[in-house]
Amino acid sequence: MIERIAILGTGLLGTSVGLALRAAGFEGTITGWNRGTEGAQAALKMGAIDSIAADGTEAARAAQVTVLAVPIYATLDWMEKLARVLGEDHMVTDVGSTKGQIAEAAGRLFNTPERAAFLPGHPMAGKERGGAELAEAGLFRGAVWLFTDDSTWERSPNGAALVKGWREWVTTMGSKTLDLDPARHDELVAWVSHLPQFVATALSAVLEEEVGDAPELKDVGGRGLREMTRLGASPYSMWRDIAYTNTEAIELALHTLEQRLAHIRENLRTPELRDEFETANKFRQGQ
Repeated sequence: MIERIAILGTGLLGTSVGLALRAAGFEGTITGWNRGTEGAQAALKMGAIDSIAADGTEAARAAQVTVLAVPIYATLDWMEKLARVLGEDHMVTDVGSTKGQIAEAAGRLFNTPERAAFLPGHPMAGKERGGAELAEAGLFRGAVWLFTDDSTWERSPNGAALVKGWREWVTTMGSKTLDLDPARHDELVAWVSHLPQFVATALSAVLEEEVGDAPELKDVGGRGLREMTRLGASPYSMWRDIAYTNTEAIELALHTLEQRLAHIRENLRTPELRDEFETANKFRQGQ
């Protein structure tokens, strides 16, 4: 039974995990750590955590389950640190948006009988802006929580039990779970998550440069514009590590879209434009 959880990183996702656990009936202790004290204080005030740890490593050692809710390179750094101090009575998981490097590190540093278990995870939930103050207990309700676990890794019995227990809590928080191979995960999210973000970023940036100072913009721009550019509010700090750790898949997605846009540009007055709309409509009907 999981009774002690540490959340390292009390931003949007980390704080939402704490709130979701409480809403789902978790009665154990939740300790939070954050690089900046403001985020940790906000999480504490909201009831997402019970106390603030001065040291993340010590918080993880005192917990049974540690959730790494920090950027991807920070996650990799924490994995190196924690692998040296945690043992078979511990489990670590993450919420990172790319899984290739994290899954590789997990196989190298964890998941042996004498070491802590590691369960790579990625909840397909979030907002265009971060911060504890935007956290919600229902953020993961109805969302898919992806795992890229390799069940062939040899774990201690307690580590395996903690992994099973955490997966059960994810379901209790309202998420659907899905297991994917790490490479397949990164390929898919490049298309359905990363590509939309970079399209929104590019669209918002070009609109700012071309018509951003137009006094009529707020009146002319309607719901479609707001929906298409919502992700344009996402900060670089949230997406830098994603771009660095899933570069090839994102490059392929962007290149394919560039070709598609060129095709549309070249066929604005031909029947092939109709074909593009029909294909797009078919995709939307399946969602």
